[in-house]
Amino acid sequence: MPYFHAAASSAASADSPSSGRIGVLMVNLGTPESPSYFAVQRYLREFLSDRRVIETSRWIWLPLLYGLILPFRPMRTAHKYRKIWLPEGSPLAVYSKRLTAKVGAVLHARFADRVCVELAMTYGNPSIARALESLSGRSVRKLLVLPLYPQYCSSTTGSVFDRAAGALQRRRWLPETRFVNDYYHHAAYIEALAARILGHWAEVGERSHLLFSYHGIPAAYVAEGDPYQVQSEATTRLVVSRLGMAPDQWSHCYQSRFGSVEWLQPYTENTLELLAKRGVRTVTVVSPSFAVDCLETLEEVAIEYREKFLAMGGERLTLVPALNDDDSHAEALGAIVSNQLQGWV
Repeated sequence: MPYFHAAASSAASADSPSSGRIGVLMVNLGTPESPSYFAVQRYLREFLSDRRVIETSRWIWLPLLYGLILPFRPMRTAHKYRKIWLPEGSPLAVYSKRLTAKVGAVLHARFADRVCVELAMTYGNPSIARALESLSGRSVRKLLVLPLYPQYCSSTTGSVFDRAAGALQRRRWLPETRFVNDYYHHAAYIEALAARILGHWAEVGERSHLLFSYHGIPAAYVAEGDPYQVQSEATTRLVVSRLGMAPDQWSHCYQSRFGSVEWLQPYTENTLELLAKRGVRTVTVVSPSFAVDCLETLEEVAIEYREKFLAMGGERLTLVPALNDDDSHAEALGAIVSNQLQGWV
Protein backbone atom coordinates (compact mmCIF):
# COMPACT_ATOMS: atom_id res chain seq x y z
CA MET A 1 0.00 0.00 0.00
CA PRO A 2 2.76 2.57 0.73
CA TYR A 3 4.25 1.81 -2.70
CA PHE A 4 0.88 2.37 -4.38
CA HIS A 5 0.44 5.63 -2.55
CA ALA A 6 3.87 6.85 -3.65
CA ALA A 7 3.24 5.85 -7.26
CA ALA A 8 -0.15 7.56 -7.27
CA SER A 9 1.37 10.73 -5.84
CA SER A 10 4.07 10.66 -8.50
CA ALA A 11 1.50 10.23 -11.28
CA ALA A 12 -0.65 13.03 -9.91
CA SER A 13 2.39 15.28 -9.83
CA ALA A 14 3.26 14.42 -13.43
CA ASP A 15 -0.29 15.16 -14.55
CA SER A 16 -0.50 18.50 -12.78
CA PRO A 17 -0.71 21.61 -14.99
CA SER A 18 2.46 23.01 -13.46
CA SER A 19 4.57 20.00 -14.51
CA GLY A 20 3.20 19.47 -18.02
CA ARG A 21 4.54 21.72 -20.77
CA ILE A 22 3.60 22.29 -24.40
CA GLY A 23 6.18 21.41 -27.01
CA VAL A 24 6.30 22.97 -30.47
CA LEU A 25 8.21 20.85 -32.98
CA MET A 26 9.22 22.86 -36.05
CA VAL A 27 10.25 20.58 -38.92
CA ASN A 28 12.05 21.38 -42.16
CA LEU A 29 13.15 19.05 -44.96
CA GLY A 30 16.79 18.51 -44.07
CA THR A 31 20.21 19.00 -45.61
CA PRO A 32 23.57 17.25 -45.97
CA GLU A 33 25.94 17.87 -43.09
CA SER A 34 28.66 19.03 -45.48
CA PRO A 35 29.00 19.76 -49.22
CA SER A 36 30.95 16.53 -49.74
CA TYR A 37 30.20 13.56 -51.96
CA PHE A 38 29.52 11.09 -49.15
CA ALA A 39 27.50 13.50 -46.99
CA VAL A 40 25.28 14.35 -49.95
CA GLN A 41 25.00 10.67 -50.85
CA ARG A 42 23.81 9.80 -47.31
CA TYR A 43 21.24 12.58 -47.45
CA LEU A 44 19.95 11.63 -50.89
CA ARG A 45 19.71 7.96 -49.91
CA GLU A 46 17.40 8.80 -47.01
CA PHE A 47 15.42 11.40 -48.94
CA LEU A 48 14.90 9.41 -52.13
CA SER A 49 14.05 6.22 -50.23
CA ASP A 50 10.94 7.83 -48.74
CA ARG A 51 7.81 6.31 -50.28
CA ARG A 52 6.07 9.68 -49.90
CA VAL A 53 8.68 11.30 -52.12
CA ILE A 54 8.99 8.57 -54.73
CA GLU A 55 5.83 6.53 -55.16
CA THR A 56 7.20 4.37 -57.98
CA SER A 57 7.25 0.62 -57.31
CA ARG A 58 10.27 -0.37 -55.20
CA TRP A 59 11.09 -3.07 -57.75
CA ILE A 60 11.60 -0.34 -60.36
CA TRP A 61 12.89 2.51 -58.22
CA LEU A 62 15.50 0.90 -55.95
CA PRO A 63 17.68 -0.49 -58.78
CA LEU A 64 17.64 2.99 -60.35
CA LEU A 65 18.40 4.66 -57.04
CA TYR A 66 21.33 2.43 -56.08
CA GLY A 67 22.58 1.68 -59.57
CA LEU A 68 22.44 5.09 -61.26
CA ILE A 69 21.39 7.95 -58.99
CA LEU A 70 23.37 7.46 -55.78
CA PRO A 71 26.71 6.70 -57.46
CA PHE A 72 26.64 9.76 -59.75
CA ARG A 73 24.19 12.46 -58.63
CA PRO A 74 25.94 13.30 -55.31
CA MET A 75 28.96 14.61 -57.22
CA ARG A 76 26.90 17.19 -59.13
CA THR A 77 24.75 18.07 -56.13
CA ALA A 78 27.76 18.51 -53.83
CA HIS A 79 29.27 20.92 -56.37
CA LYS A 80 26.05 22.96 -56.24
CA TYR A 81 26.04 22.98 -52.44
CA ARG A 82 29.60 24.30 -52.37
CA LYS A 83 28.43 27.38 -54.30
CA ILE A 84 26.00 28.41 -51.55
CA TRP A 85 27.53 26.95 -48.36
CA LEU A 86 27.79 29.44 -45.50
CA PRO A 87 30.65 29.61 -42.96
CA GLU A 88 28.18 28.31 -40.34
CA GLY A 89 26.95 25.47 -42.56
CA SER A 90 24.09 24.72 -44.93
CA PRO A 91 21.81 27.75 -45.48
CA LEU A 92 18.70 25.67 -44.78
CA ALA A 93 20.09 24.51 -41.44
CA VAL A 94 21.48 27.93 -40.47
CA TYR A 95 18.29 29.85 -41.22
CA SER A 96 16.05 27.16 -39.72
CA LYS A 97 17.98 27.28 -36.44
CA ARG A 98 17.83 31.06 -36.31
CA LEU A 99 14.12 31.06 -37.12
CA THR A 100 13.40 28.47 -34.44
CA ALA A 101 15.22 30.55 -31.84
CA LYS A 102 13.20 33.62 -32.79
CA VAL A 103 9.89 31.76 -32.74
CA GLY A 104 10.87 30.42 -29.33
CA ALA A 105 11.48 33.98 -28.13
CA VAL A 106 8.11 35.12 -29.48
CA LEU A 107 6.31 32.26 -27.73
CA HIS A 108 8.26 32.77 -24.51
CA ALA A 109 7.14 36.39 -24.43
CA ARG A 110 3.53 35.20 -24.67
CA PHE A 111 3.51 32.01 -22.61
CA ALA A 112 6.74 32.15 -20.54
CA ASP A 113 8.12 28.68 -19.77
CA ARG A 114 4.84 26.92 -20.50
CA VAL A 115 5.86 26.45 -24.17
CA CYS A 116 9.20 25.16 -25.49
CA VAL A 117 10.36 24.86 -29.10
CA GLU A 118 12.59 22.37 -30.89
CA LEU A 119 13.80 22.12 -34.49
CA ALA A 120 13.95 18.85 -36.40
CA MET A 121 14.62 17.70 -39.96
CA THR A 122 12.68 15.04 -41.80
CA TYR A 123 15.96 13.75 -43.24
CA GLY A 124 19.32 14.08 -41.56
CA ASN A 125 19.95 15.85 -38.27
CA PRO A 126 18.57 16.87 -35.89
CA SER A 127 16.12 14.01 -36.45
CA ILE A 128 12.47 14.14 -35.47
CA ALA A 129 13.01 11.24 -33.04
CA ARG A 130 15.87 13.08 -31.31
CA ALA A 131 13.88 16.32 -31.05
CA LEU A 132 10.91 14.46 -29.56
CA GLU A 133 13.23 12.85 -27.04
CA SER A 134 14.49 16.31 -26.06
CA LEU A 135 10.95 17.60 -25.63
CA SER A 136 10.01 14.57 -23.55
CA GLY A 137 12.94 15.31 -21.27
CA ARG A 138 11.53 18.80 -20.75
CA SER A 139 8.23 17.39 -19.38
CA VAL A 140 6.23 18.04 -22.55
CA ARG A 141 2.74 16.56 -22.27
CA LYS A 142 1.14 18.33 -25.23
CA LEU A 143 2.77 18.51 -28.65
CA LEU A 144 2.18 20.76 -31.66
CA VAL A 145 3.96 19.70 -34.87
CA LEU A 146 4.59 22.59 -37.28
CA PRO A 147 6.02 21.55 -40.67
CA LEU A 148 7.75 24.53 -42.27
CA TYR A 149 5.78 24.13 -45.50
CA PRO A 150 3.14 26.85 -46.05
CA GLN A 151 1.37 24.73 -48.68
CA TYR A 152 0.43 21.13 -47.85
CA CYS A 153 2.05 18.45 -49.98
CA SER A 154 2.03 14.73 -49.33
CA SER A 155 5.73 14.50 -50.22
CA THR A 156 6.76 17.02 -47.56
CA THR A 157 4.05 17.64 -44.97
CA GLY A 158 2.91 14.03 -45.18
CA SER A 159 6.46 12.79 -44.57
CA VAL A 160 6.68 14.88 -41.40
CA PHE A 161 3.51 13.22 -40.12
CA ASP A 162 4.88 9.76 -40.95
CA ARG A 163 8.20 10.37 -39.17
CA ALA A 164 6.57 11.96 -36.12
CA ALA A 165 4.02 9.18 -35.83
CA GLY A 166 6.76 6.57 -36.24
CA ALA A 167 8.80 8.09 -33.43
CA LEU A 168 5.79 8.48 -31.14
CA GLN A 169 4.47 4.95 -31.62
CA ARG A 170 7.42 3.59 -29.66
CA ARG A 171 6.54 5.67 -26.60
CA ARG A 172 4.49 4.35 -23.70
CA TRP A 173 3.12 7.77 -22.72
CA LEU A 174 2.00 9.69 -25.80
CA PRO A 175 1.62 13.46 -25.65
CA GLU A 176 -1.68 14.94 -26.73
CA THR A 177 -0.79 15.93 -30.28
CA ARG A 178 -1.90 18.49 -32.86
CA PHE A 179 -0.56 18.85 -36.39
CA VAL A 180 -0.48 21.97 -38.59
CA ASN A 181 -1.39 20.91 -42.14
CA ASP A 182 -0.69 24.26 -43.82
CA TYR A 183 -0.69 28.03 -43.34
CA TYR A 184 -0.66 29.29 -46.94
CA HIS A 185 -3.59 31.65 -46.38
CA HIS A 186 -2.74 32.96 -42.93
CA ALA A 187 -2.90 36.77 -42.98
CA ALA A 188 0.41 37.27 -41.16
CA TYR A 189 2.23 34.94 -43.58
CA ILE A 190 0.82 36.72 -46.63
CA GLU A 191 1.67 40.11 -45.16
CA ALA A 192 5.25 38.98 -44.45
CA LEU A 193 5.64 37.72 -48.04
CA ALA A 194 4.30 40.94 -49.52
CA ALA A 195 6.54 43.05 -47.30
CA ARG A 196 9.56 40.93 -48.28
CA ILE A 197 8.87 41.54 -51.98
CA LEU A 198 8.39 45.27 -51.50
CA GLY A 199 11.56 45.46 -49.44
CA HIS A 200 13.50 43.62 -52.15
CA TRP A 201 12.25 46.00 -54.84
CA ALA A 202 13.27 48.96 -52.70
CA GLU A 203 16.72 47.44 -52.23
CA VAL A 204 17.36 46.75 -55.95
CA GLY A 205 15.82 50.10 -56.93
CA GLU A 206 13.11 48.90 -59.32
CA ARG A 207 9.92 46.88 -59.65
CA SER A 208 9.93 44.21 -62.33
CA HIS A 209 7.83 41.30 -63.54
CA LEU A 210 7.14 39.10 -60.49
CA LEU A 211 7.61 35.38 -61.07
CA PHE A 212 6.14 33.07 -58.42
CA SER A 213 8.22 29.90 -58.67
CA TYR A 214 7.05 27.00 -56.48
CA HIS A 215 8.75 23.66 -56.01
CA GLY A 216 7.10 21.28 -58.44
CA ILE A 217 5.59 17.85 -57.79
CA PRO A 218 4.47 15.13 -60.23
CA ALA A 219 1.13 16.02 -61.82
CA ALA A 220 -0.14 12.56 -60.90
CA TYR A 221 0.01 13.46 -57.20
CA VAL A 222 -2.44 16.31 -57.75
CA ALA A 223 -4.68 14.12 -59.89
CA GLU A 224 -4.87 11.73 -56.94
CA GLY A 225 -6.00 14.45 -54.53
CA ASP A 226 -2.94 16.35 -53.32
CA PRO A 227 -4.03 19.99 -52.60
CA TYR A 228 -0.58 21.49 -53.24
CA GLN A 229 -1.39 23.12 -56.59
CA VAL A 230 -4.63 24.67 -55.33
CA GLN A 231 -2.90 26.06 -52.25
CA SER A 232 0.07 27.37 -54.25
CA GLU A 233 -2.22 29.21 -56.65
CA ALA A 234 -4.17 30.61 -53.70
CA THR A 235 -0.93 31.93 -52.16
CA THR A 236 -0.06 33.69 -55.40
CA ARG A 237 -3.52 35.27 -55.68
CA LEU A 238 -3.42 36.52 -52.08
CA VAL A 239 0.03 38.10 -52.47
CA VAL A 240 -0.84 39.63 -55.85
CA SER A 241 -4.02 41.09 -54.35
CA ARG A 242 -2.07 42.49 -51.41
CA LEU A 243 0.43 44.12 -53.81
CA GLY A 244 -2.30 45.40 -56.15
CA MET A 245 -0.67 43.95 -59.28
CA ALA A 246 -2.23 43.73 -62.75
CA PRO A 247 -2.45 40.30 -64.49
CA ASP A 248 0.39 41.10 -66.90
CA GLN A 249 2.76 42.01 -64.07
CA TRP A 250 3.19 38.52 -62.62
CA SER A 251 3.42 34.82 -63.54
CA HIS A 252 2.98 31.54 -61.66
CA CYS A 253 5.14 28.45 -62.33
CA TYR A 254 6.93 25.41 -60.88
CA GLN A 255 10.61 24.52 -60.63
CA SER A 256 12.90 21.62 -59.62
CA ARG A 257 11.68 18.86 -61.93
CA PHE A 258 13.21 15.43 -61.44
CA GLY A 259 12.89 12.37 -63.65
CA SER A 260 10.93 11.86 -66.84
CA VAL A 261 7.32 11.99 -65.58
CA GLU A 262 5.10 15.03 -66.12
CA TRP A 263 5.25 17.58 -63.31
CA LEU A 264 3.03 20.55 -62.52
CA GLN A 265 3.14 23.16 -65.26
CA PRO A 266 4.03 25.72 -66.42
CA TYR A 267 7.71 25.01 -65.73
CA THR A 268 9.82 27.94 -64.50
CA GLU A 269 12.40 27.63 -67.28
CA ASN A 270 9.71 27.63 -69.98
CA THR A 271 8.02 30.63 -68.36
CA LEU A 272 11.28 32.58 -68.38
CA GLU A 273 11.70 31.79 -72.06
CA LEU A 274 8.17 33.04 -72.85
CA LEU A 275 8.79 36.23 -70.87
CA ALA A 276 12.01 36.89 -72.79
CA LYS A 277 10.18 36.41 -76.08
CA ARG A 278 7.55 38.90 -74.90
CA GLY A 279 10.27 41.46 -74.40
CA VAL A 280 10.39 41.29 -70.60
CA ARG A 281 13.97 42.14 -69.70
CA THR A 282 13.92 42.25 -65.89
CA VAL A 283 12.39 39.61 -63.61
CA THR A 284 11.96 39.25 -59.85
CA VAL A 285 11.59 35.67 -58.62
CA VAL A 286 9.93 34.76 -55.34
CA SER A 287 9.59 31.16 -54.11
CA PRO A 288 6.84 31.04 -51.47
CA SER A 289 6.99 27.27 -50.97
CA PHE A 290 10.35 27.60 -49.21
CA ALA A 291 10.26 28.91 -45.64
CA VAL A 292 14.03 29.48 -45.70
CA ASP A 293 16.58 29.74 -48.46
CA CYS A 294 18.16 26.51 -49.64
CA LEU A 295 19.74 24.86 -52.67
CA GLU A 296 16.60 25.32 -54.78
CA THR A 297 16.48 29.08 -54.25
CA LEU A 298 20.12 30.13 -53.84
CA GLU A 299 21.57 27.89 -56.55
CA GLU A 300 18.76 26.82 -58.88
CA VAL A 301 16.99 30.19 -59.09
CA ALA A 302 19.64 32.78 -58.24
CA ILE A 303 22.41 31.15 -60.29
CA GLU A 304 21.06 28.64 -62.85
CA TYR A 305 17.86 30.41 -63.86
CA ARG A 306 19.57 33.79 -63.83
CA GLU A 307 22.22 32.54 -66.27
CA LYS A 308 19.58 30.96 -68.52
CA PHE A 309 17.42 34.11 -68.53
CA LEU A 310 20.39 36.27 -69.48
CA ALA A 311 21.24 33.83 -72.29
CA MET A 312 17.63 34.17 -73.50
CA GLY A 313 18.05 37.92 -73.87
CA GLY A 314 17.01 39.05 -70.41
CA GLU A 315 18.96 41.77 -68.65
CA ARG A 316 18.35 41.10 -64.97
CA LEU A 317 16.91 38.37 -62.72
CA THR A 318 16.92 38.83 -58.96
CA LEU A 319 15.75 36.52 -56.19
CA VAL A 320 13.58 37.74 -53.34
CA PRO A 321 15.16 36.18 -50.24
CA ALA A 322 12.97 33.68 -48.43
CA LEU A 323 11.43 34.87 -45.19
CA ASN A 324 14.27 33.08 -43.36
CA ASP A 325 14.73 34.38 -39.81
CA ASP A 326 13.10 37.74 -40.51
CA ASP A 327 11.25 39.11 -37.47
CA SER A 328 7.98 39.22 -39.41
CA HIS A 329 8.36 35.51 -40.22
CA ALA A 330 8.90 34.63 -36.57
CA GLU A 331 5.91 36.76 -35.57
CA ALA A 332 3.73 35.12 -38.25
CA LEU A 333 4.66 31.60 -37.13
CA GLY A 334 4.19 32.68 -33.52
CA ALA A 335 0.67 33.82 -34.37
CA ILE A 336 -0.06 30.54 -36.17
CA VAL A 337 1.19 28.53 -33.20
CA SER A 338 -0.74 30.67 -30.71
CA ASN A 339 -3.92 30.07 -32.65
CA GLN A 340 -3.30 26.30 -32.67
CA LEU A 341 -2.70 26.30 -28.91
CA GLN A 342 -6.20 27.52 -28.09
CA GLY A 343 -7.67 25.34 -25.38
CA TRP A 344 -4.21 24.29 -24.21
CA VAL A 345 -3.14 27.63 -22.72
